[in-house]
Amino acid sequence: MMHRSIDKKLRLFFYLVLFLLLSTQITKNNNVKNNIKNKLNNIEVIGLSEENNFRVYENLKFLLTESIFFINKKELQNILGKNNLIDYFYVKKIYPNLIKVKIKQTGILAITNQNNKKFYIGSNGKLIPVNQIKDLNNNLPFVYSKSNYINFVKLKKIIDKSEFKFEEIESFYYFPSKRWDIKTKDGFLIKLPEKNIAKSLKFAKLIIKSKKFEDKKIIDLRISKNIILSNE
Repeated sequence: MMHRSIDKKLRLFFYLVLFLLLSTQITKNNNVKNNIKNKLNNIEVIGLSEENNFRVYENLKFLLTESIFFINKKELQNILGKNNLIDYFYVKKIYPNLIKVKIKQTGILAITNQNNKKFYIGSNGKLIPVNQIKDLNNNLPFVYSKSNYINFVKLKKIIDKSEFKFEEIESFYYFPSKRWDIKTKDGFLIKLPEKNIAKSLKFAKLIIKSKKFEDKKIIDLRISKNIILSNE
């Protein structure tokens, strides 16, 4: 009797181990099937021109070999963050196998030159090769600066809050002393100080409007509490 009891226990143990092994194998097979089923097979990019949307797609298409569950959004952010044409973007996973990338293109503020090549300056402070944007109105101001484009964006915001219209300005000149000169399309050259730019623009506009100083084309506001007007 004791021998039969031991045999029963051994058989039960054997069946239990067999059941666990089979369950594990079935789970693995199901996981493999799910990974295949949920493999990313489409990336949709919208927000830019057709050509630039395709460029973004080309940079992301390596993800088509991965399961949508394992797509790392930080990795997407690192890739898309290198595209200077992008202001911001939104990524949405649509299960089982689609990713949508919605892009907001940066605004185009001005033109500049780097190493004898022309670039647009975006509202994000980044440089965009001119060949990336077609059919753009080229009536943009020119910025003479090799860096500090973020400062230019800040200056533009100050101008927008002043009585000046950004469209009135022909060119900007940045100096190592961290200040700007502005040349208007009417031929006025405004030499701004490093600080108190909004206040200086207000004075400049008053001078330009005054008939008393209509022959003065250079407005020097670099020195605090001093205004120097000249024609040279």
